[in-house]
Amino acid sequence: MAGTPGGREGAREIRVWDPLVRLTHWGVALGVLVNSALTDPDGALHEQVGYGVLALVVLRLLWCIVGPKPARFSAFPPSPAAALGHLRAMLRGERKVHLSHNPLGALMVYNLWLTLLALSATGIMMGTVTFFGVDWVEELHEAAFGWLMFSVALHVGGVLFDQWRTGVPLARAMVTGRKRIQAERLDG
Repeated sequence: MAGTPGGREGAREIRVWDPLVRLTHWGVALGVLVNSALTDPDGALHEQVGYGVLALVVLRLLWCIVGPKPARFSAFPPSPAAALGHLRAMLRGERKVHLSHNPLGALMVYNLWLTLLALSATGIMMGTVTFFGVDWVEELHEAAFGWLMFSVALHVGGVLFDQWRTGVPLARAMVTGRKRIQAERLDG
C-alpha cells in the first residue's frame, strides 16, 4: 500500500490483481479478438487460438482455488441478491469500492467464464467425427459467440461506468495490478 498517489488526498494504492490474473485476463481478451476478427472460423489457427483461450480460462479457474485471496472464488462469490443490493446502493448514489469485483462485476465474470467454456465445448465438438456438421452444435457455438460479444460490450461499459462512478481507474488496475482508492469509499 502506498500513501497518496497522484496527489489525491486520502487515496491509497492497494495491490489487488496478481500477474497471473492480469495475464489470463488480457490473454483471453486477445484470443477472443484474434478469433473473432482475424482468423478463418474453419481454419486450424482458429482452433489453436480457441484451445489457447480454453487453457487460459482453466488456468484462471484453478487460480481461483489456489491463488492469492483477491483472485479466489471467495473474493467475488456469484450472488444475484448481492448484485441487486449493489444496484440499489448505486441508485441511491453510494460510491463504495470493492477490492475485488463488485457483486455485478462478479456475476459478469462468471457469465464470461461459462460462455467461454460453452464456446470451447461446442468448438471441440464441431471438430469431432460425431458432431462434425451437426447443425445444433454449430448454432449453439454461434449463439454462444453472440452472447460473448454482448457480454463483452456490457463488461467494457460496466468498467467505464464504474470508473466514472467511483473514480477508481479499473482498466489501469488490470494493467498495474493496483487499485487507487479513496479511503472513505473502500468497502471491505
